[in-house]
Amino acid sequence: MEIADLAKLNTLVLWAAFAVALVFGFIAQRTHFCTMGAISDIVNMGDWTRMRMWGMAVGIAMIGFYSMAWLGWIDPAQSIYTGPRVIWLSAMLGGALFGFGMVLASGCGSKTLVRIGAGSLKSLVVFFVMGIAAFATLRGVTAVLRVNTVDTVSFNMASGSALPAWLATVVGSAPAFTGLLFALVVGGALVVWALLGRDFRTGNNLLGGIGLGLVVSAMWWVSGRLGFVAEHPETLDAVFLGSNTGRMDALTFTAPMAYTLDWFIFFSDTSKVLTFGTVTVVGMVVGAFACAMLEGSFRWEGFRSTQDTALHMAGAVCMGVGGVTALGCTVGQGMSGLSTLSLTSIIAVTGIVLGAIGGFRFQIWLLDRE
Repeated sequence: MEIADLAKLNTLVLWAAFAVALVFGFIAQRTHFCTMGAISDIVNMGDWTRMRMWGMAVGIAMIGFYSMAWLGWIDPAQSIYTGPRVIWLSAMLGGALFGFGMVLASGCGSKTLVRIGAGSLKSLVVFFVMGIAAFATLRGVTAVLRVNTVDTVSFNMASGSALPAWLATVVGSAPAFTGLLFALVVGGALVVWALLGRDFRTGNNLLGGIGLGLVVSAMWWVSGRLGFVAEHPETLDAVFLGSNTGRMDALTFTAPMAYTLDWFIFFSDTSKVLTFGTVTVVGMVVGAFACAMLEGSFRWEGFRSTQDTALHMAGAVCMGVGGVTALGCTVGQGMSGLSTLSLTSIIAVTGIVLGAIGGFRFQIWLLDRE
């Protein structure tokens, strides 16, 4: 492959990632998909409908991911979620911090981008604060604290942290077949569980569950199949085009918010180029905006009070720090990560749920004080 061909392929990968993220934003706006909202519905009303949508999306993403691995289209070991080192303390504490923050900020990173597209100026403030906090945790003062504390606590899994790979080693079976079988059982169970809910079986809920599951799978294909070059013409190394991590990327929004701010601020620096994460952030906003305009739900929204502003900004900081520490958000770890059946992702999602429950209790305490 020539350099010119490589540049064209890189452009194609970025456009494809943008398009897939646009579809995610459109569906999320149309179906009111929200992980925090799903947890809130359960805690406050005992309603599992939105959680069933989330479960179906994760189940379909699992099946999609390991179907592509079985076909040889992608390599599960090339994801950041499936590495041999399990930073369990970072995943748990970072996830809890993220979950607590998303309650204060009225939604996770993906919901923030969707709300920006629908006209929320509150979410625009959350985006900037969260992006700065995330960048500091990637490379700044909180990054030093993260690397020297929680990231030092870990254990290794020689076959990688994806449970199917571990199981394949234990039973001595082919990893690709074990992965597909594991995904069909676990992912299929989630899909069936979702469909068993009588109130769940509506057009919107099915669109959210099936559509977003397929979107997550499509993003794995874009990065791991379309964007994979086995031999770079200059370095002769294998590369994933447009990747921020140097590995197979998927949908996630905490670190990409930082990359987006970095690209805008240093736009004139030719070393700063568009990446997978940056275009997916923009695609989410554009998709939500298109849906909001089509359905007539676009509305400008601002903060109600000083306390409302302070809580949203504090929540944004928690999400930025927590999301990077946990290696992902409710979409990064909660959908993309879980689709790989990674132990680290399971720990991070557990932390997010516990943090969110703590956030709801904190809100109740604030209301009782008032």
